Amino acid sequence: MLWILLLSLLLLTGLLLASGRWAWWKASLMSLLLLTLSAWWLINKLSGDGLNAATLYHLGADMEGAGVSDFKGYIAGFIVLALLSLLPLLTPRIKRWHRSAHGRGVFAGFLAVWVLAIGVSPLYRDGQRLYQQMRPVDYSMVAPEYRVPQQPLRKPRNIVWIYGESLERTYLDEATFPGLMPNLNRLAGQALDVRGLISAEGGGWTIAGLVSSMCGVPLTTAQGDENSMDRMGSFLPEAVCLGDYLKQQGYTNHYLGGANGLFAGKGQFLATHGFDAVDDLAWFKQQKIARSHFSTWGVHDDVLLDKAYDRFMQLSKAGQPFMLTTLTMDTHHPAGHLPVACKRTRYTSDYGDIGLLNALKCTDGLISKLVDRIQASPYGDDTLIVIASDHLAMPNDLSHILAKQKRENMLLFLGKDIAPRQLDAQHGSTLDSGATLLSLIEPEIGEIGFGRSLLQPERPASASAAVFRDDGRDFPRYLAFSRSLWLGDKTRQLRIDEENQVVIGLQHVQPPVLLEYDKQWDLKSVYLENTSKQFDLADPDNTLAYVDRCTAFEDGSADGDWCAMLVNRDKGIKLYRDDQLREGFAVDAPLDPFNGPRPSIRQAHMITQKGRRTRAGQYMLQFVAKQSPDRGFWIEAVSSKRKVVVAQQWVQPDAEGRISVPFGLDHEVDDLEIRAWLNHAEKLAVDNFALIPSRRGNRG
Repeated sequence: MLWILLLSLLLLTGLLLASGRWAWWKASLMSLLLLTLSAWWLINKLSGDGLNAATLYHLGADMEGAGVSDFKGYIAGFIVLALLSLLPLLTPRIKRWHRSAHGRGVFAGFLAVWVLAIGVSPLYRDGQRLYQQMRPVDYSMVAPEYRVPQQPLRKPRNIVWIYGESLERTYLDEATFPGLMPNLNRLAGQALDVRGLISAEGGGWTIAGLVSSMCGVPLTTAQGDENSMDRMGSFLPEAVCLGDYLKQQGYTNHYLGGANGLFAGKGQFLATHGFDAVDDLAWFKQQKIARSHFSTWGVHDDVLLDKAYDRFMQLSKAGQPFMLTTLTMDTHHPAGHLPVACKRTRYTSDYGDIGLLNALKCTDGLISKLVDRIQASPYGDDTLIVIASDHLAMPNDLSHILAKQKRENMLLFLGKDIAPRQLDAQHGSTLDSGATLLSLIEPEIGEIGFGRSLLQPERPASASAAVFRDDGRDFPRYLAFSRSLWLGDKTRQLRIDEENQVVIGLQHVQPPVLLEYDKQWDLKSVYLENTSKQFDLADPDNTLAYVDRCTAFEDGSADGDWCAMLVNRDKGIKLYRDDQLREGFAVDAPLDPFNGPRPSIRQAHMITQKGRRTRAGQYMLQFVAKQSPDRGFWIEAVSSKRKVVVAQQWVQPDAEGRISVPFGLDHEVDDLEIRAWLNHAEKLAVDNFALIPSRRGNRG
């Protein structure tokens, strides 16, 4: 298809220059296509699989904690491609190409080739794939396959689960990478060594790999379950994961990871699912560790795994069964990182001096050292050790070599009474990792979530099997079920809790939030970003519930409390005020009729960049707006941490754009912020801003 795409782009260039009629339209469409393809190139370099569920997840979550500097080469390449993509916009300015003959036919041909180019490009393929994965489907037929372990553990064993970042088992292939990982090869020969393990859709990136292996469900994000990690109160609250079950069995669960736990909601996932301690980058920074032991992603693996052994000894001496989970980082794509302990580590090969190979060789030594120390300790016989990749390797400096290999995840189980052997995981995926672990501790337990123990001679129906059956036609049902775990089924009741969070089913969400219900009162979408714009764009046939400060809905008077506005397809509307919202109400209750267009909703726009400490006293807020709405709007002074409105005034700029707002503070505020409430289409550009104390008000 690549050659067809390249030919299409050449034809588009020729048709762009063939006629001057509709030149700007053709140039704009050409640039749009090139920009989109450039963006896809960057995404593919990061994900290794184009635009997929991982991409959407990370767009919905925030990128805090990511080592963005590792990808500066890719970002620079994208900037160059983006600039080149704008070149067609220059062609309408070249007069010698302004021929108008056959302009209509040329334009029709241009549109036809433009559509063809999209159809043969990876954009269409990825769009089709995402549609198949995220389209609304009935998951009721697979719901009975979801299992929660109930049996007690008769002989609890301590568990140490070591996730190796992108550490797929392919690297252990001596024919391809001779001498790269001698220590892990040695451990594989002593372990239950699972072979042929794939990552199903929804399991191919770090947080998804953790969720898949510990919960037995794929991780998915879609418009209907907007996963903004700093806004959702809990992570998959309806799922029962390994940490939850072990906690019920009297285990204490600890996590040690060198990266930022905020990245992709990793820390939130662990805290939601039974982990007593989640120690990440922030914890390591408190340990007074030298700066040389940190990379762009976080603390290096030599320090991490030393701390993991210390924690293992601490937990073992306490005498309570435990699961200690750690996640390495230095083998992260694209080039890896070398810690202080491995600065002189080099892997010599025909592939050249590749940094990632050096990092892999280092990790081989560090992980095996931790395993050897645990096994040699007085508590080694009571401990089951898991060594697993979180997912297959992302695009890196070895991708051209890996592409020629049979790719497989690593999953090793080591412990007393676990006979060394290789296990062929036919139709198995990382979804089955947690279930296999449980069956090694308690043979009567072989299921968690959709995961099934790989030790079972005849495994029952599972999500992993669905991946291989009929080209994965039924797997979207498992994805749809997993999406339901974010909110649960009871989503027709809304209320505000004592923490001022909107309660939606099992989830507690920070407002503003827009909920969209379909004709059957099923929750179709949850919007946490650009909510006022989404309100205007939403399907008029659906019922909308919008929760925010009452200021968002009211002109002329507002009390700053919380309100919820409901609007439905039959021109029904109702505003629920703070007391009603705290008590709770049903979204499918009758609404009041209204005439005219659907109301527009305001959203808070910050004027100040950050909060400022402000003494008690009387003040005049003055600024000049070079651009402002044509109608009046609210200006508020807010204590952001306490979420208290300290002043509020309805304003209308004068002819010169000047706005003055008097207000008083009866106490000092550490974090005073100024915000305006505007419709998403309205603009407020402030030239000058001043907070002027009143001398009279501040005397004494």
